[in-house]
Amino acid sequence: MHKYFDALETRDPESREAALLAALPKQVAHAKQSSAAFASLLADVNPAEITSRAALAKLPVIRKSELQERQQAARAAGGNVFGGFSAIGFGAAMPRVFASPGPIYEPEGTAKDYWRMARAIYAAGFRPGELIHNSFSYHFVPAGSMMETGAHAMGCTVFPGGTGQTEQQVQAMRELQPAGYIGTPSFLKIIVEKAEELGLTLPSVKKAMFGGEAYPPSLRDWFTAHGIAGYQCYATADLGLIAYETEAREGLVLDEGVMVEIVRPGTGDPVAEGEVGELVVTSLNHDYPLIRFGTGDLSAVLSGHCPTGRTNIRIKGWMGRADQTTKIRGMFVHPKQVDEVVKRFPELQRARLVVSGEMANDVMTLKVESASTDTALSARVGEAIRDITKLRGQVELCAPGALPNDGKVIDDIRSYK
Repeated sequence: MHKYFDALETRDPESREAALLAALPKQVAHAKQSSAAFASLLADVNPAEITSRAALAKLPVIRKSELQERQQAARAAGGNVFGGFSAIGFGAAMPRVFASPGPIYEPEGTAKDYWRMARAIYAAGFRPGELIHNSFSYHFVPAGSMMETGAHAMGCTVFPGGTGQTEQQVQAMRELQPAGYIGTPSFLKIIVEKAEELGLTLPSVKKAMFGGEAYPPSLRDWFTAHGIAGYQCYATADLGLIAYETEAREGLVLDEGVMVEIVRPGTGDPVAEGEVGELVVTSLNHDYPLIRFGTGDLSAVLSGHCPTGRTNIRIKGWMGRADQTTKIRGMFVHPKQVDEVVKRFPELQRARLVVSGEMANDVMTLKVESASTDTALSARVGEAIRDITKLRGQVELCAPGALPNDGKVIDDIRSYK
């Protein structure tokens, strides 16, 4: 059997980048022409000029909160239920509509493997001609359909197990003998434990692809002890597949149908390779052309290529949430405001706003990396904090590289006891 899903996974990185950059201006032009939302958001943008990552980085980041607000506003006005972001409408071009918490509504197009999940399923060890037990939900959210359409594109048969009814899940696995499982790791653990409780085994289930929740090493070890090799994928209802785990288990390899940037939380500014920031994705999906969509998730780019021979960029996976807005002395403070303070002073590098103290006695300290030890600089930074946030804050100058590389811009360590 082939080791890779297709030849795209092992192509020369320069060739991949050239192909992505060639597709980028066409996708921006398509988004402007076919999506009312992007016609407005990119009104002053010439798509023909978006031919580099530097040019892409100048476009606005569209975050989930804005997508939700635009959808809600459009529906309230009797307009487009997708807020003008979808390039297709109801009918044959859109067989299904799904809902994520918010609610945010997502269209599903008719393209084979619309959510591009086949690549991740293949990397998890599944092969054409196998039966897959799919225990992702089939109602409201797109997870069940995402996995099923990917499995079908691979040439697999799917048992739509969905969630719940644990004993029936065990019975179906015992009788149908699927090659493996797709769903959340916690639910498969429940199924395996239920089988053990019933004095049964599930000998055919040797592999699994997980998503939707954390998959810590302790749980991986538990599945390994039960003869199941489990792999992660990272996907969202808005974008489909973003990245997937391989047998090397060294980070997640990016999907071939997306462009990914890591930006400083609260901004659209790309960070240096290896630095933790918010994961921003540009999708090449023509039906739902999201340009610079902020996932709200933290991650970082890993250096080098996957030991399996796949040459695409790797990320560390999910590392927390990027939205660190907090209320201090009755005022909301945003990561973007911290970034505005730093940009006023060329002497400053990274920054972290630490909020300490007890309820109703907040202490706000801005820790900034700088080679300078000038107390006058600290005073000027303090003035900028008050100007931008309308709050007084202390300033602590730190040596370059002293702050943790964890993507935190605002660290709330207050005691609420």
